[in-house]
Amino acid sequence: MIKALIRLVSIDDVKDFVKKANELDYDVDLSLGKYTVDAKSIMGIFSLDLNREIELTIHSDKPDFLDVIPEYVVKK
Repeated sequence: MIKALIRLVSIDDVKDFVKKANELDYDVDLSLGKYTVDAKSIMGIFSLDLNREIELTIHSDKPDFLDVIPEYVVKK
């Protein structure tokens, strides 16, 4: 499992992020406080406060997804 902080600031960011996440063969989640949503769900992401940094959890030992989304990663 790999964790990182990301920031999605616009609708286009969310669409691009979800598109890239859906290409994965493993699960990824986004968490903000007590809420956790599937990172492959555009509706789930829009239920989070996008004005804050969001914790990304990659359910794999492969960090390759972070290389695909460097523009959204705030802190690894």
